[in-house]
Amino acid sequence: MKAIKSSGSGGQHVNKVATKMELQFNVLNSLALTQQEKALVLVYLKSRLTKNNVLIMQCQETRSQLKNKQILVERFLRLIQEANKAPKKRIPTKVPNGSNMKRLETKKLNAHKKSSRKKPEI
Repeated sequence: MKAIKSSGSGGQHVNKVATKMELQFNVLNSLALTQQEKALVLVYLKSRLTKNNVLIMQCQETRSQLKNKQILVERFLRLIQEANKAPKKRIPTKVPNGSNMKRLETKKLNAHKKSSRKKPEI
């Protein structure tokens, strides 16, 4: 984690104090995650990682460095927990009989409508 000078409101105070927090997390070099967890995180956060598999997150919501740090840590932990959740199994469902019957009825109506447009046989 490192502190950076933040943009936005704050007047002259902004020019003196680094309140924006940046977190850099290298997924592959992490000692906190197992190999299986690393694989899940790499797949889940594929679009948010750099070429070197580093996750970079920033927070500048408040003027306080400490609050920004707390917010950033909470976000990071929530993101890692979501990445390690097992995806729900999809349960295939059947098409209800009512919708099947409705579909066949509309097909019959359309067929009748189009057949009535034909020229009569003489």
